[in-house]
Amino acid sequence: MWELTKSFGFEAAHALSGTTLGEIAEEIHGHSFRAEVTVRGVQDPETGMVMDLGLLEQRIAEVRGALDHKFLNRIEGLGLPTLENLSRYIWDRVQSAGPVIRVSVHRDSCNESCTYFGPRG
Repeated sequence: MWELTKSFGFEAAHALSGTTLGEIAEEIHGHSFRAEVTVRGVQDPETGMVMDLGLLEQRIAEVRGALDHKFLNRIEGLGLPTLENLSRYIWDRVQSAGPVIRVSVHRDSCNESCTYFGPRG
């Protein structure tokens, strides 16, 4: 059994109201995000691969295009732009590529991350 992880970064802004962080979170502000998509499986005996990473790269490119240099509060289907919702949003858009087991989103400048394991995780 193998796990493969593909990472990608994006820059985006958001505003979060209703937190104990107060005005600092309510104002529009930006972050550098890093996401990791992990797949798990066994090697295909013919290809020697768990999955064709080109398929995953295509889905990731679509997601990155939707999020990079955007105001996350305006992204349809995301909801409130929290780490939780970002990881679920990415999962929803990449899981069709193959055996995705988790999606993690990191805000390294804040020392924060969140991992989504899917609806049955």
